[in-house]
Amino acid sequence: MSELRMVELSAATIVAVNNLSLKPGQEQFLAPVSYGIAATVINPQTSWQRVILDRNEVVGFVSANFDPEAPEEHFRSVLWRINVDADDQGRGVGRFAVEALVDEAKARGVDHVNVIYEAGEGGPETFFHRVGFTPVGETEYGEVIAEIRVTS
Repeated sequence: MSELRMVELSAATIVAVNNLSLKPGQEQFLAPVSYGIAATVINPQTSWQRVILDRNEVVGFVSANFDPEAPEEHFRSVLWRINVDADDQGRGVGRFAVEALVDEAKARGVDHVNVIYEAGEGGPETFFHRVGFTPVGETEYGEVIAEIRVTS
């Protein structure tokens, strides 16, 4: 039985986050974790980054941004990345992270959260649909924009 909990990204967890493994083929859909971590430095007021622990073991990472003044609407409340270690995928860690993100959005008075991803075999699309994201558009580069509604 897992004991999932979330903590803020810190010096104590950053190395483990950088060492999260992926299943074969997933790397093509994900920029290096260090790119996501850099967002905290660039936008500390709007960035929301959490580490998912199972007991005391790092099993995942989630990075989002809440910026009501972002010039493009789909960047105002956005899930930038979600990483779950290859060995821990399929155990509900990702769903746990998305539910925590939706709770954070609700606390901030946001009515939806977007995610932007590249569609393709082995990519994250099936996961995002399974946890409640619905496609609502496309970026100028052909990436899917999907959203999950936040209910009160």
